[in-house]
Amino acid sequence: MIHVTVWNEFRHEKTNETVQKMYPEGIHGQIAKFLEEDDFQVRTATLDEPEHGLTEQVLADTDVLVWWGHMAHEEVDDAIVARVQQRVWEGMGLIVLHSGHFSKIFKTLMGTSCDLKWRVDDQHARIWNVNPSHPIVEGVGEWIELEQEEMYGEHFDIPAPDELIFVSWFPGGEVFRSGCTFRRGNGKIFYFQPGHETFPSYYNPKVQKVIQNAARWCAPTENRYPTYGHFQAIEEERK
Repeated sequence: MIHVTVWNEFRHEKTNETVQKMYPEGIHGQIAKFLEEDDFQVRTATLDEPEHGLTEQVLADTDVLVWWGHMAHEEVDDAIVARVQQRVWEGMGLIVLHSGHFSKIFKTLMGTSCDLKWRVDDQHARIWNVNPSHPIVEGVGEWIELEQEEMYGEHFDIPAPDELIFVSWFPGGEVFRSGCTFRRGNGKIFYFQPGHETFPSYYNPKVQKVIQNAARWCAPTENRYPTYGHFQAIEEERK
């Protein structure tokens, strides 16, 4: 069974009535719910818990970490970021959602600003599947239609993705690389754009299906983490 930890800063839900009504159990609670329905073993963690809920033991027991953050990126302790980065290098999967593009962990792993254009205007979005044979889009179809979603537009300052999965279109004319995969060390990373806190994107069955598929795709393999540093010769020195 795949063990997933859903991390959410859990701040908007405490301060914004609209978000409270949209996600009464928190964004992390809604994501955990549909992952549990798909037979994942799920726990949640939030910013204000000790060590942000991401202790060494929690991360050691996590196959895939799902990350949602927005208003409190800078409050995440650098030591916890380094701890998560190490686990990704070792093979833990990471799914970064929506405004998590600006999280410390995503920017650290990408090595770029991860900046973009944005606008909240209550309009719809169309998310095009541009990699139809990929496991992440299994059962999703050619596109995902969302009645409301925050506009994210290019240029998205990330490294060239290993695989481009989705490209989104917005009524203002913008497009966006809204589903991208990366590999860092032994770990696999998936960035997925939908998920503005006042819109019901995480109730959409196709959005849920993408995240469920991504959790399976990101799960660790049996590949061993390489040895680094000083290394004893395998072959005896020839005389």
